[in-house]
Amino acid sequence: MAITTTAVARAAAHPVGPAEATGLLVYRNYLAYRRAWYIFLTGFLEPVFYLFSIGVGVGQLISGFEFNGQDIPYAEFVAPGMLAASAMNGALLDSTFNFFFKLKYNKLFDQMLATPLTTMDIARGELSWSLLRGGLYSAGFLVVMVAMDLVSSWWAVLVVPASLLIGLAFGGVCMALTTWMRSWQDFEWVTLATMPMFLFSATFFPVEAYPTAVRWVVEVTPLYRGVVLCRELTTGAFSWGSLVSVLYLVAMGVLGLLVVRRRLDKLLLT
Repeated sequence: MAITTTAVARAAAHPVGPAEATGLLVYRNYLAYRRAWYIFLTGFLEPVFYLFSIGVGVGQLISGFEFNGQDIPYAEFVAPGMLAASAMNGALLDSTFNFFFKLKYNKLFDQMLATPLTTMDIARGELSWSLLRGGLYSAGFLVVMVAMDLVSSWWAVLVVPASLLIGLAFGGVCMALTTWMRSWQDFEWVTLATMPMFLFSATFFPVEAYPTAVRWVVEVTPLYRGVVLCRELTTGAFSWGSLVSVLYLVAMGVLGLLVVRRRLDKLLLT
């Protein structure tokens, strides 16, 4: 706490730069979670269990799929999809439920605005923490994939940065949507949106299995773009879809961040 107090006192003496403000908010979240590290462990284990039950178990019954011209085993097909879903879930937790609690009940952001911090600083700091959490889940899951020999390309080292893009996209948009939430019951809409994406975004089977019209809908969902990007990196089977996925996820995250700032201005400064 002494470090935090010193940082706040120093910030009161002069304007806070974007990097410093983001660092302060990330550090504040670290302090809040450091005695609850087991929460991160549970978020990491869920996709691992899915991988063993579906990727490995069901994989004994399925020879595999073709992806961008390469035939890959079923477990190697499913694992990148689970990694992308892990990044999504990690970012969702802090950008929805925790963000809502800080905004509506804890009034933490009101207290922050009594300091030199701005609403953009708050949005940037909270988003940084949420994508950091998603990236941590994905990094742990990548280690499991390597241990199980489910990675066939050195391009997989870029999977963690790719998972940060997934966290950026989902964190930004979900934080923006959370500013319109009125009660905890409204979060049923979050589950209603994320569960179908998890099940149908080519996580467990190729998108080519869908009729053309349904396939177009699936291909514009953010999780599908994340799944494709991670799968291309772990298999080395690249296409122009890699660039499309990167641009899509970055644009989604930046747009969400800008909306969060405007909404916080309206909710907290007017």
